[in-house]
Amino acid sequence: MTLIIAYVFIFILAATPFLEVVGVIPIGAAAGLPVIPVTIFSFLGNIATILLLILLMDQVKAWMQKRREKKGRAPSQKRAERAERLWKKFGLPGVALLSPFLIGSHLGAVLAMGFGGTKQQIAIWMTISVFSWSVLVGIGSYYGIDFLYNQTGREGFLVDLLEVD
Repeated sequence: MTLIIAYVFIFILAATPFLEVVGVIPIGAAAGLPVIPVTIFSFLGNIATILLLILLMDQVKAWMQKRREKKGRAPSQKRAERAERLWKKFGLPGVALLSPFLIGSHLGAVLAMGFGGTKQQIAIWMTISVFSWSVLVGIGSYYGIDFLYNQTGREGFLVDLLEVD
């Protein structure tokens, strides 16, 4: 049961904007959870909210605009400028592939819609991107964390916490 709760937690973390698979997978591996299920649940959590965001993009844009007006704040210029430079240089594939690491995949999807990508194109490229990052980070975490644990003789902070003497 504890393992199910851990994977649900991984799914929720990955589904949270700005907590990308790039960060969640190594955390899950460092916790001592098997990397393959962590990678799968992280991918599913991250892509689920991205696809939901794309599907509900018009409503999200209206909500974000109301929220900004209510708080009297302008959107983050630094991230928007970075995304615009990516868009001009690499187009939709570049924004999709680089956003999980540079600006966040959720923001990347929103900005891609703002720059003129279609929902279908954005969904395809974001899925390719999140899947690719998940596999790369999963492989890196598997070998990196495994090496770390072999050097330290530990099994992960979650395993250590759950151990009963």
